[in-house]
Amino acid sequence: MIEFWLAAGLLLLIALGFLLIPVLRERRAQQEEDRTALNVALYEERVAELQEQQTDGVLSRAQLDSAQAEAARELLADTDGTQPKVDKRLGKTAPAVIALLVPVLAMAMYLHFGASDKVELTSELAKPPTSVEEMTQRLERVVAAQPDSAQGLFFLGRAYMSQNRPADAARIFERTAAVAGREPQLLGQWAQALYFAAGKQWSAQIQALTDEALKADPKEVTSLGLLGISAFEGKRYQDAIDYWQRLLVQLPADDGSRAPLQGGIDQAKARLLASGGQVTASSDAAKAPATVGIKVRVELGEALKAKVQAGDTVFVFARATNGPPIPLAVKRLTVADLPVTVELADADAMRPDLKLSSYPEVQLMARVSRAGQPVKGEWIGRGAPLASDTTAMQHLTIDTPDL
Repeated sequence: MIEFWLAAGLLLLIALGFLLIPVLRERRAQQEEDRTALNVALYEERVAELQEQQTDGVLSRAQLDSAQAEAARELLADTDGTQPKVDKRLGKTAPAVIALLVPVLAMAMYLHFGASDKVELTSELAKPPTSVEEMTQRLERVVAAQPDSAQGLFFLGRAYMSQNRPADAARIFERTAAVAGREPQLLGQWAQALYFAAGKQWSAQIQALTDEALKADPKEVTSLGLLGISAFEGKRYQDAIDYWQRLLVQLPADDGSRAPLQGGIDQAKARLLASGGQVTASSDAAKAPATVGIKVRVELGEALKAKVQAGDTVFVFARATNGPPIPLAVKRLTVADLPVTVELADADAMRPDLKLSSYPEVQLMARVSRAGQPVKGEWIGRGAPLASDTTAMQHLTIDTPDL
């Protein structure tokens, strides 16, 4: 922010320079005009002295003419190069007032029409936050500056949930839905915030949100987990087991949340049996974790082999054909690894709620990025859309500039 104000001050000084330089030039011209007037007065005084000496007989007529010609030459030499008199003056008060008003009016107009708050916020966001509270405050300012930013609203709602502020989170998720649409993942987050804000009391609104989310995406993880929690709290242990089993089969084998989720299922089974009930195996209970995976052979085009470096980063990823732009599964390699065969699966997901098995059709891509940026590089290879459960080996050749 300091750099911005220094630059603004420099521009103001330049503007004042354009205003004051003509005034200073006029004062210089006035000084030259005054000096010319003095030279003329001295000339006239000299001519009068010469005429008086000629009258007294000190000078002859020829000497008088010669002396007057010499005085005239001296006057011309003293006034040579003097600018003509210009009868236009600003005076002393007007320039001073204008010089004062220019920065004052510029500052007032910028504070009214400008975006100093966004400039300051951009500078602040360039520095990593030192605490969760500071991060939340920054997100609040982002939302205030960009109220239609769905991404800013969503992350602010998540920040409120991490600070145990579910009521604030529910309010923000509702705004996000109005801006970004009623995405299943968003509806699940909204329902969860409402549930905890109400002291773990179920309501018709929460039920409607989870129903809508699961209708659009039967594998929506937040809604499944929330319904399981509600069923467990309500001592509907079989329902809790069913919901959590549906959630469990979606988690990769190495997912850290599998163990606590399985613990909840086991506890629900124990309480159901202790109450005299009988555990009923759901249709999803016997399913193994999702094993959707696509094998792809990645190679480098012949024309590019002389242009790349061995340490350049290679990203191999799958993206939903009709869905969010964020990759569903990603592998990070280097050019030195090519050619290589990799498998993209749910275990390679960037987010637990966006997985390869959640979308019926995907597109495979491979990108070379010298800067190590997954979203932008120098060259790319793209595959045709295909089913996410494809088992046949796929091939990608990186041979196209990444424009």
